[in-house]
Amino acid sequence: DPDMPFVPSIPEDQFILVEEGDPTVIPCRTSDPDAQVTLVNSLDKSVYALYDNKQGFIGNFPAGSYTCKTMVKGVEFKSDEFLIYIIRATSQLPVEIEALKTVYKTGETIVVTCVVFDNEVVNLQWNYPGKVKEKGLIKLDDIKVPSQKLVYTLTIPEASVKDTGDYECTARHATKEVKENKKVVITVHDKGFVHLEPQFSPLEAVNLHEVKNFVVDVQ
Repeated sequence: DPDMPFVPSIPEDQFILVEEGDPTVIPCRTSDPDAQVTLVNSLDKSVYALYDNKQGFIGNFPAGSYTCKTMVKGVEFKSDEFLIYIIRATSQLPVEIEALKTVYKTGETIVVTCVVFDNEVVNLQWNYPGKVKEKGLIKLDDIKVPSQKLVYTLTIPEASVKDTGDYECTARHATKEVKENKKVVITVHDKGFVHLEPQFSPLEAVNLHEVKNFVVDVQ
């Protein structure tokens, strides 16, 4: 099609996630299999790469913006812009779940944290008792120093007994079919509970006729 030399691309194809060191494809394909195609970067400088008319340009590209060009009867045409993002990711998916405490009472705020290490882009989902009612706030902190980690924090304000149950986070790798999930069990009591703190050892010695006091702190 001389009026449409580049096959239209869908938005999902224009944003390309690539792991460090991996080759990728910039999918600008032509409607004429014999067309001569040039790849240029954001500075409009030509970039050398292998071209496959059924796929596009194949190679190891730095992060940035790329466009393809071709000529039809002396007229230059440009493809859509393609954006390459380089991500740090390991083939494994180390995940840890943390809870400051696992026993709460009604009215307190539950806080559970799920941490993904050494991966910049993952898909993470929470499953917990209050999810159906959309109870809970989720915050993401992307920490890069001293090492890469994504910290997802789930906060449940004004907890009730109905918030008792399994709190599970499932992380999925952005570019590989790898997933990992972790779980912690949270219990919410309707009323407070008793904590005893003895100020004496499990075994105490006393002399005959000696009077000894034993003190217990009750909270």
